[in-house]
Amino acid sequence: MSETRDELKGYKGRARAALVAHGVRVWSQVRLTNDAGSVFEGVILPRSETLDGEHVVLKLINGYNVGINVDRIARIEELGWKEAIYKIPEKEFPARPNLPKVTLLGTGGTIASRLDYRTGAVIPAFTPGELYGAVPELADICNLTTKKLFGVFSENMAKENYIALAEAIGEEIEAGAAGIVIGHGTDTMGHTAAILSFMVQDSPVPIVLVGSQRSSDRPSSDAALNLIHAVRTAAYGDIAEVMIAMFGPTSDRYGLLHRGTRCRKMHSSYRSTFRTVGDIPLATVSRDAFTYLTKDFRRRDPSRHVKIDAVYDDRTTILYYYPGMKPDLVDALIEKGYRGIVIAGTGLGHVNKPLYPALRRAAEAGVHVVMTVQTLWGFAQMYVYDTGRDLMELGVVPLDNMIPETALMKLSWVLAHTDDHTEVMRMMRDSLAHEITLREPHNGYLIMQGGLPEIEEWIKAHWK
Repeated sequence: MSETRDELKGYKGRARAALVAHGVRVWSQVRLTNDAGSVFEGVILPRSETLDGEHVVLKLINGYNVGINVDRIARIEELGWKEAIYKIPEKEFPARPNLPKVTLLGTGGTIASRLDYRTGAVIPAFTPGELYGAVPELADICNLTTKKLFGVFSENMAKENYIALAEAIGEEIEAGAAGIVIGHGTDTMGHTAAILSFMVQDSPVPIVLVGSQRSSDRPSSDAALNLIHAVRTAAYGDIAEVMIAMFGPTSDRYGLLHRGTRCRKMHSSYRSTFRTVGDIPLATVSRDAFTYLTKDFRRRDPSRHVKIDAVYDDRTTILYYYPGMKPDLVDALIEKGYRGIVIAGTGLGHVNKPLYPALRRAAEAGVHVVMTVQTLWGFAQMYVYDTGRDLMELGVVPLDNMIPETALMKLSWVLAHTDDHTEVMRMMRDSLAHEITLREPHNGYLIMQGGLPEIEEWIKAHWK
């Protein structure tokens, strides 16, 4: 075998030498035996250029990848060779006049991604049409129109993206879509769901954000099922609000619909990463049924006219308080021209006293400061202790049980309308989309702590 760059993509050092010595190359189907006699069958994958030269990587028959150190390789036999194309073909969605019309807006993220074997990274490379190529079941649910707005990871979503997305939603609703699905990365999906809850008002149809925790080339990917649930919700669901549709339990028994202003990503890798905070989810969704968990939602109504209010001031930030925080942080924000600060305070909404003079200076400079709680669950109740009352005297306004990220999104939206402090605070405390609730339900805060006898008994009875 000639040693060419194409045949040994990304391999270097001893790993490259091992492939040459055994007469195999990238995309070879092989049987690899290690020094313990264990046998691995699979395809040799390209190696990331950024990784070491000590391992050969196989995609096994079961779909998972494994890296084997060159010191453990006893023998590699080539069984065949065929270059793999890691790209799902794009297909035109079939038209079925009897099914509702749903628009899928693509922004990027893992539900619209593939693995880049040059760098080893997941990149936003699938178009919305490719999603249909990967999930043909969608054709049995609706007539799907797909539009790719952006191709970015969710951490790169910002002011311009939010505005363009809200405007695109309005256009699709006015064009007669029965529901909107937004393919989005999970990392900041909660932020986008929150800002859309303010930018898109009085929607007559469901607006559903969906993503996946694991990319489409992995056997454990949740992309297809999440997308099916989201499209079904957009086509047939009765909740005409901004929602997030993701896995419910860690299994694939059902998905959950979370309200856009009360949802947060809570785990870096679990498929069931999203939780409703301070409330319960709106509904469960499966391939063939909805179970509504509350009656307190805006219902689908085709006669209602959507209002798009797509404005955003990004001179805002979250200040996550910690013991010993210095006042120069607040002063720096004032100096840099920030117009709004969301504090994630301790307990019922507290910070240390050395920050008080800086917060007074912020108020005098016209900076709008609001208080949320870093506990996530519960209310900012700053009137309970004198420290909280002192902060309110300085102009800091509590936002009850609004989630910090939701508060940031709403403050950015409000400040794009007005800089009058009284009006800003009135709008912040006027709940538009359940971002503030009167109370938390008795079952709105449940944390199952493993190790406790009663919890272990429950897990044993329900774990599948």
